[in-house]
Amino acid sequence: MDPTTKTKKKRRLWLIPVILLLLIVVLAVTVYFTDAPSRAELASLSFQEIDFSNLQDGTYLGSFTGTKGSLRDVTVEVTVSGGSVSNIDILKGSVDESGNPQEIGKGETAYDLFESVLEKKSMQADVVSGATLTCNAHLKALENALLQAQNAE
Repeated sequence: MDPTTKTKKKRRLWLIPVILLLLIVVLAVTVYFTDAPSRAELASLSFQEIDFSNLQDGTYLGSFTGTKGSLRDVTVEVTVSGGSVSNIDILKGSVDESGNPQEIGKGETAYDLFESVLEKKSMQADVVSGATLTCNAHLKALENALLQAQNAE
């Protein structure tokens, strides 16, 4: 076989991984910029103070639906009995198909975040490092449910 033919085949073989790498980079950049408005929206969320001593008994649904994207939409069901939160279920969010909580970072789940809110009796809970946006979406859904519980008559 001609030496120039071997050289051309080697060049072609290197071309395939280079093209695949470029495609992966283009896809990653596209996903990042497509999700950027949603990320900005979640990063700018603010939370109201909840009067945890004034929660009315009942079951309340709270949701966060992004206006810039639906990747991190969350729905929670909060049960209040005896004036305090007795149960929180994540209906949509960081749970798998069976309803089991998924880790959002450092071995923690959204339920750990909710537990922190209930212990502090404040929506100003520490979020999981590296999962700030996911935590904010879950906190906003919880806040919406607790505001209903606070304002129920």
